[in-house]
Amino acid sequence: MGNTNLVPYETIVRATNGEPEAVEEVLRHYSKRIRLAALEKRLFGQK
Repeated sequence: MGNTNLVPYETIVRATNGEPEAVEEVLRHYSKRIRLAALEKRLFGQK
């Protein structure tokens, strides 16, 4: 039942344990948000 737009909990746990495939999946999932946050910080000097 949960939100299908979220990375599965098990994937997050595997990523925090350093599993490369899981880290890649998390980065791929959040890449747009990461890019936008970096751009926002660069443009507006947020810390």
